Amino acid sequence: METQELIEKIGLCVARGKVNIASPFPKDMLGQEGTDELTRRALEIECPPDKILLACNDGMQVIGSKFGRGEAFVPELLMSAKAMNAVMAHLKPFFKAGTVKTKGKFLLGTVMGDLHDIGKNLVSMVVEGNGWEVIDLGVDCKTQKFIDKIKENPGCIVGLSALLTTTMANMAKTVEEIKAQFPETKVIVGGAPLSIGAAIKMGADGYSPNPQGAVEYLNNCLIAS
Repeated sequence: METQELIEKIGLCVARGKVNIASPFPKDMLGQEGTDELTRRALEIECPPDKILLACNDGMQVIGSKFGRGEAFVPELLMSAKAMNAVMAHLKPFFKAGTVKTKGKFLLGTVMGDLHDIGKNLVSMVVEGNGWEVIDLGVDCKTQKFIDKIKENPGCIVGLSALLTTTMANMAKTVEEIKAQFPETKVIVGGAPLSIGAAIKMGADGYSPNPQGAVEYLNNCLIAS
């Protein structure tokens, strides 16, 4: 398999959610190599890591767009994210060496009083799969935890998650404090009880109902800058 064909195959496997040869998903690719094996082979023949990453980003864009149109669902999106993570595991040494650069830093956490993490984790995987460095603070995050991490990571974009209606007040307070101390820092919010109207009311810069929307917002921030 030639270099370009191999890179394109990696992108296809990301879009289809094919992690490795042992994976039973998707059924029509049963027994075929996935992103794990293909990325290893690509690096062995010195395929440029940045081109591998671009192909993966294209693959995530394909599944993300399908998800946004209702043509794919959470299980498919999750498998694509896992396929992308398999690639990222091989590329991490190149990130550390500076050979491949991330798009930026995304600071993500579920606000204080909320212990739900499924949506946050899915956003984390999809955003990382699109070339961003994700700093995941976990759940039940106090405002000060966000503040401290923003100080450590100047220029980052912040994502706040909440599933419970009762924690929206905590989210609003966190947005308010972040904006008071770091007025230039972009904040995007998401979660079941939220809407674009609620996001605007609490002073957030962006809102997304799903992982792909978060990716689009982050990429638009890059274009705007």
